[in-house]
Amino acid sequence: MDSLSNFWNQISLQIGSRAFSWGDLITVLIIVVVAIVFNSLVTSYFLPRYFERETVVTPNRRGIKIVVASVIGLLALLGIVELFGLNYALLDTEHWHLRLVHLLQVALVIQLARFGDWLAAKAVIYNYRRSRGERGKTELPKIGEKDRKTASRLVRYAVYTFAFLTILQGFPQLDIQLFSYQQYHFHLSNLCWAIFIFLLAQLLAWILTQVILIRYFRNKQINLGSQYAINQLLKYIIYVLAIVMALDSLGIQMTVIWGGAAALLVRVGLGLQQTFNDLISGVILLSERTVEVGDVIELNGSVGTVRKIGLRTSIVESLDNISVIVPNSKLTIDKVINWSHVDEKARFHVAVGVAYGSDTKLVKQLLLEVARAYPQVLEFPAPQVRMVDFGASSLDFSLLFWSRNLLIIEDVKSELRMGIDQAFRENDITIPFPQMDVWMKKEEPPPNPSNPGVERPR
Repeated sequence: MDSLSNFWNQISLQIGSRAFSWGDLITVLIIVVVAIVFNSLVTSYFLPRYFERETVVTPNRRGIKIVVASVIGLLALLGIVELFGLNYALLDTEHWHLRLVHLLQVALVIQLARFGDWLAAKAVIYNYRRSRGERGKTELPKIGEKDRKTASRLVRYAVYTFAFLTILQGFPQLDIQLFSYQQYHFHLSNLCWAIFIFLLAQLLAWILTQVILIRYFRNKQINLGSQYAINQLLKYIIYVLAIVMALDSLGIQMTVIWGGAAALLVRVGLGLQQTFNDLISGVILLSERTVEVGDVIELNGSVGTVRKIGLRTSIVESLDNISVIVPNSKLTIDKVINWSHVDEKARFHVAVGVAYGSDTKLVKQLLLEVARAYPQVLEFPAPQVRMVDFGASSLDFSLLFWSRNLLIIEDVKSELRMGIDQAFRENDITIPFPQMDVWMKKEEPPPNPSNPGVERPR
């Protein structure tokens, strides 16, 4: 036993002032072997099974394996340095104190950031697919490609910003002062924290609207307009809180801002009265949802579809595919006809006149047959025919029908009119044109006053 202890403590290697015994070398060897075995287990067993299940492409597989191996190796190296006191000074000046462990920590943070970037982005995309029922596909559909790239970019920026903040915490010398004003000192870390808060706010808003709430909307079958309104209100709340937190991280006192804002609002309130009116109207539209995204509205005689409701203005796409920017106050103050507010279908009518003496029952039958022949006309509620009036030159009828094709309803009416004209021609029913009969009455000559019995020659 004593011989084993002597062998364990026997000096076998001398590096500078640091002497290593056989026990130290064996401990280092054990740490290295454990790191190699653990890395082999992770990269050869766990990761391949995950890659096959998630269909990760080959270049990404190699990069992930390298990152994992780097993390395990750096952890083992840090353990050896700390265990055996190898934290040598690499740079030692009045302002800088750089040691070996600092470099290893920076390298570890960078590798962890790379791995965290991939892991977080993968988790976000996985939930994004599952929320849309697309788990197991190798790639997202084109409609979600932009959202996927946005989420990955936000995750990457947030992870690397946090990694840089971690490095600044470990190296206070890097946290340089950008500028100062009186008692206010603005450092690099303040700017990084503000950026990190904004990135987290955008990522949180994206996850809430594109991953979490979309499942709730689908289960509750909430319409598109309500979804848009809820998402916009949540974004506004998150961004306002992010602005407050970012300003606080910059060291700006909010009491000073509120006081200055109050004084400023008093001065510019009258000049920006209409702007504030539009802003408040935007909040009212998003909360009351009297006009929602996707609604077909009629405003000032123009019909269009609401494509976006912003905080100050809304975008209405006309029937000519032209985007009309409408102030929100117009949608809350002016008279707006919302064709799809209560229901997605609406009732329309086509007027037609037939000649006097026509078989009115046959006219009604033909009108109903024409309406039922068009798929754009709903079967329920069923179309109706009314005899409206005895016109000046025709018997006036009105064909009433229901349709969901609100944007192309004029095309539907045109097709119905052509079908009515053809059906009337085939059944010898005349559609009269406006006409007027003029009767010319000859004027009788006045009697002759000298001889009442004698008439003047005509």
